[in-house]
This record gives sequence, structure tokens and C-alpha cells, in this order.
Amino acid sequence: MTASKLQISETYQKWRKIKDQFTRYGVVAGGLGVIVAIVLIFFYLMYVVYPLFVSADAHALYQYELPEKSAGKSLYLATEEQNEVAARFTDQGKAVFFATATGKVRNIVSVVPSDAKITSFSVGTPSRGYIAYGLSNGGVIIARHKYQITYPDNKRFITPQIEFPQGEQALQIDPQGQAITHLAFRVGESGTTLVVRTLDNRVLLTNFFKEESLFSDDESFERVDVEIDVDSKDLEYILLDKEQRNLYLASRTGRLSMFNISDKESPRLIQHTELLHVGSKLTSLVFLTGELSLLAGDSTGLVSQWSAVRDMSNHISLQKLRAFKVSDYAITDIDGEQRRKGFIVVDAKGVVGVYHSTAERELLREKITSAQPELLAMSPRANVFLLQDKQGMIYIWGVENEHPEVSIKSIWQEVWYESYPKPDYIWQSSSSSNDFEPKYSLTPLVFGTLKAAFYAMMLAVPLAIMGAIYTAYFMTSSLRRVVKPSIEIMEALPTVILGFLAGLWLAPFVEENLMAVFSILCALPVAVLLFAYMWQYIPKNIRLRIGEGTEVLILVPVIILATYFAISISSPIENMMFGGSLISWFNNEWGIGYDQRNSLVVGIAMGFAVIPTVFSITEDAIFSVPKHLTVGSLALGATPWQTMTKVVLLTASPGIFSAVMIGLGRAVGETMIVLMATGNTPVMDLSIFQGMRTLSANIAVEMPEAEVDSTHYRVLFLAALVLFAFTFVFNTLAEIIRQRLREKYSSL
Repeated sequence: MTASKLQISETYQKWRKIKDQFTRYGVVAGGLGVIVAIVLIFFYLMYVVYPLFVSADAHALYQYELPEKSAGKSLYLATEEQNEVAARFTDQGKAVFFATATGKVRNIVSVVPSDAKITSFSVGTPSRGYIAYGLSNGGVIIARHKYQITYPDNKRFITPQIEFPQGEQALQIDPQGQAITHLAFRVGESGTTLVVRTLDNRVLLTNFFKEESLFSDDESFERVDVEIDVDSKDLEYILLDKEQRNLYLASRTGRLSMFNISDKESPRLIQHTELLHVGSKLTSLVFLTGELSLLAGDSTGLVSQWSAVRDMSNHISLQKLRAFKVSDYAITDIDGEQRRKGFIVVDAKGVVGVYHSTAERELLREKITSAQPELLAMSPRANVFLLQDKQGMIYIWGVENEHPEVSIKSIWQEVWYESYPKPDYIWQSSSSSNDFEPKYSLTPLVFGTLKAAFYAMMLAVPLAIMGAIYTAYFMTSSLRRVVKPSIEIMEALPTVILGFLAGLWLAPFVEENLMAVFSILCALPVAVLLFAYMWQYIPKNIRLRIGEGTEVLILVPVIILATYFAISISSPIENMMFGGSLISWFNNEWGIGYDQRNSLVVGIAMGFAVIPTVFSITEDAIFSVPKHLTVGSLALGATPWQTMTKVVLLTASPGIFSAVMIGLGRAVGETMIVLMATGNTPVMDLSIFQGMRTLSANIAVEMPEAEVDSTHYRVLFLAALVLFAFTFVFNTLAEIIRQRLREKYSSL
């Protein structure tokens, strides 16, 4: 019998040892798996984000002599969408189309009759292919180059074409027949506007606009001719925006005059501006994409961006937004990208630079030729550029430049965007406008994340910790067995339900009863403290009958009565002190606006989501304090409250601190409540009555709509990386502090 028991005991010990080893290795494997998963998440986020900060790359593709030199000197270079066919427009009025890869001439088209003398040339909106020639007799010919794509034998074939939207005959702009020396024009759906400078220094504006009959479908064109009163002796540049609203006239010395020509019959001078410093010369002036800004290149190698800015008094003025130092040599030519706020520039030494205006990034700098550059052109997709020098050579380079919009400045610092009165932090990733520039500042999202977490923790931490202290230390065990699971089960409530209730019920309730909310916040602490003070005067036999640790049951009706009292007196107080509306009083007296879905609503809703987490961990930490410590303290004469503050809380402080940090992590990462309970607007406002947008909510809203591998897509992953790093740093600091607290108070 004894041998049998011994055998059973040895077998039990072996199985126990096997189980212990299995458990130990399982725990180790699980821990290592968590670490590996976190590391893999980090590296995947880095893998997606890294391309945002890679500089542009350029490489030579082709180089050959100028195609069909006999057609004349090049005035303008362009290429079609696929970069297979390029065009050069010459001073003989010819359009020479040639293969980009070989330079072989595909077609030559005469835009201007051979008997006409060309005196000027201008480019309309590059993306639409309009060009115009000014003639010696005061006429202008407008043409458009287009490219038809066909697929004979399943191979793409591009056929260049020239069309004349205003007819092949020249438009007579100057009735006196003076030569057109400078020219700007725009062709729109409602009409065409031309602005010219004549040989005798007159500036003429001509507008052709459609007149539609009310009784028929016939259309007729009316014409308006105006002479603009401006000194044009030194006029070198004329620019007209695509809306045919703003006109810019600039001299070689950098003096620019801005006119509003919305009323074509009465051009109005807006401002005279000096674009350059004294001593420098204006060598290039073009529009940036969208034509809200001008890019001015000068003889010192500086390119500056100027934009019309409307101030608080609704006054418009041309302001310098930023500048780029390209080199120490004169800027020869500038060409803007057609779809982004980037541009390419070449200096007198043949050095080409690629820049992005808003991000203020120099993306590329390459020396292309040692000869004097003449013309520079960027392809429609900004992946190829063409350069022609004075030796008659054409250089074609490929460009890889996927994400120029992103820089450290554009993400974290204030940026002065076009049409904004001053630099600001802006997140606006999409718009219905074709000329929209995405704005990817993460600062308002980080601000919103911290703001939401702050207000949530303000509500959750005091209630959760104080409730945990009472539940773990003062409450009877029978009541604790009911209260603790009841609060912990709140954690199972889906946050989408809390967000739904907060957005559809709590937000309107708070708006309609804001005074009542503030009255409750003031009345409840006073009522509880007053009840606690009066409790000591209740007869001892009644207090003993109720029992120690169950006083909270009597406090429930006190809280209900205090809440009812606060709601009852809120309306009279609001009428007497705030003119019947606390919201209007805040707006009129303090200039504080009110959004229905705001930080107050988020703080209340998220606070209730965080309370169960903080309460449960704190309560366990306090309840786990060894009983001999509390008994010894009480035996030495300390009161229960002294024992709690001097012994229990210090011993449980590592656990309480962990509870707060875990609750903070929950608040920082919360998505659905913030998404549904705020206006979800990325604004930076400390007001409790304004909304916000958090990093997590922004990812949830915009990730489904983001194009894979686009800049927007990668910036959202950057937001996720920031959120990941934020929680990692805070949790690491929390663990360090927790360990120090444990070491400090472990000897108690």
C-alpha cells in the first residue's frame, strides 16, 4: 500500500513538473510573441511611412540636337501626358512635334500664316494646351495643341493636332495696328480675355463674351475693349489668371501692379508691389499651379512666392509667403507642375532644381548642361522634364518624386497656405475643388487627442480612484461583492453605444440644459460634503443600526435630491444672471462659441468609458494591501483615514499609477466616442465648448477613402505611427515610475 502511494506520488510529481515546464515555456513564448508582434507593427508602419521623406531622384533619359532647326528658334516646349510626343513652338509660327525618345519629327504645323510677322508669344493654361502669337499688325492668333490616342494593332499611337478655338484668322486687338510686344490671354467657357502691350506702350484689354438669347438657342459674341491706365514703358511680364479676374503687370526691376478685372469695362488697380530687393532684376515670372500665387525668379538666384491675401478687414494685398535660394546665379526659367504645388527651375549655369512651395522642400538639384539654358518644361505628370540650351541641344530627364507635399515643417509647424490670412496649423486632406492643395498638419490632431484624453481623465480619475478607495477599504464585503462586478461590467459596454448615446442624446441635452449641468457639478460636491458633516450629528443608535460601510446607500437619495435641486434652480439663475441663455452670454461677453458636440460631451462620455478600467485596477491594488499593515497601523493608534492615506495608498501607489496610465492609454486610443460625440473638426481651441479631431478618429474616418500608397494614405499611417510612439513612450515612462514606487514602498 505504501509503495503504491509512493508510485502515485512520483507520477503526480512528474506530471506537475511537466505542467510547470509547459506553462513556463508557454508564458515565455507568449511574452516573446507579444514583443515580436509590437516590433513587426512598428516596422510595418515605418515601411509605409518612410517613402514620405525620400528626396526626389532624377536620371538622364535622352539627349539629341534640336529637331528641325530650320523651323526657327524655340519659344515654348511642351509634352503630352504619356511623354511620348513633345512639341516646340517657334518664332516662325510653326509647331514642331517630335518623338520624345528619339527626337524624330512627327509633324510640323504652321500656326501663323507665312506672310504674318510674329512679335510676341504667350502660353495660356498649360494643362489645356492653349498658346497665342502676337503679330506686328495688332492681331493675335490663338491655337491649341491636342493629342489623339488610338490603338492600331493594339499598340498605342499618339497623333498631335492643332486647332483654332477663335478661328484661323487673327483677332484684331489694336485698332491702330501697332505691333503686339507682350501678350497674356485666357480662354474660358463664358468667354475669352486678352491683355496686350503695344509697340507705343499702350496696355489694351479685350474681352469676348457669350450672349445667349432668351427665345432661341443661338449664341453671339460681344466684345469689350478697354485701355488700362498704367505706365508700361518698362513692362516685361503680363499674367492673367484662369478665372479672368486678376491681372498682373510687372517690370524688369520687379515693380508689379495688380488689377481686378472682374468688371472688364472698368479695371481697378488693387496694389503696387516691389517684388525684388534693390539692385536685382526680375528674370522670370509665372503662375504656381492653381494660379493663386506668383513665382518670381531674379538675377540673384532667388525664387519667391507671392499670393493675394485677404485680411480681417476684407482688404486684399499681395504678400510674400516664402522664398527659395536656388543658387547665386540668375534664374533662367521656371515651370510649375500642373497638378501639385511644385515647380522646377533652372539657373544660368544649367543647374536644375525641383521644389515644393508649401512644404518648402528642395527635392532635387542636378547640373544638366554647361551651356546657357534657354527653355525648361515639366511634363503633365511631373515625371519628366525637358531642357533646351543655346547650343541647340535638348535634354530629357526622368523624375521620381512621389510625395513632395510632406516635410517636417508641413506636418508639425505653421504653414502659410494660399488664400489664408496667416500661417496656421491645418488638416484638410480633400476638397471638391480641382485646385485644392491637401494640408497634412498633424499638430491639430495631436492637440485634439490630448484634449479629449485630458477632459476624460478629469472626470474619470477622481471618481474612479475615490470610488475604488471606498469600495476596497471602507465598504462591507457583502456590498462590495455587488458594487465591484456592477462597475466592472460597464467595461463590456461597446464604446459605439456610448458614442451613439453621447451624440444623439447627451449632446442635445447638454446644449439645452447647460446651466443645469454646471449647477449639478457645483451642487453635488457641496451636498455630499454637507451630508458627511451632518452624519456625525445623527444619533449613534441610528448610525449603528445602519452599519459601518453601508452609508453609501443613504448617500444615493441625497445625490438624487441634490441633482433635482440643481436642475430646478438652474433656469431661474440663468434668467436672472445670464439673460436667459448661458450659451449666448458666453458668446457675447467672452467671445466663446458653442458647438453642440464638444469637449464637454466627449469628456463625460469618454469618462464613463474609462472609469471601469481605472476603478477595477485601483480597487484590486488597494484591496491587495497586506492586512497586517492596516491592522498594525490601527493598533498603533492611527485612525482609519490616517491608515488609508499614510499606509494603504502608499503601498498601493504602483497599482494606482498603473491604473491611471492604462486609463490614459484607453482615452488616447478611443475612436468611436470621439467620432460620434464631437464635430470631428481638426481645430486647435482649448475651449471646452469646441470640438476636436483625434488621431484615431481621423484614421477611422479617412483610411477607407484613401488611395493605397498615395500621400494621404501614407500620412494616415504616419498618424498611426505617432499614436503608436505616443502610447509606447507613455507606457514605458509609466512602467519606470511604477517600478520605482514599488521599490520605494515595498519595505512597508
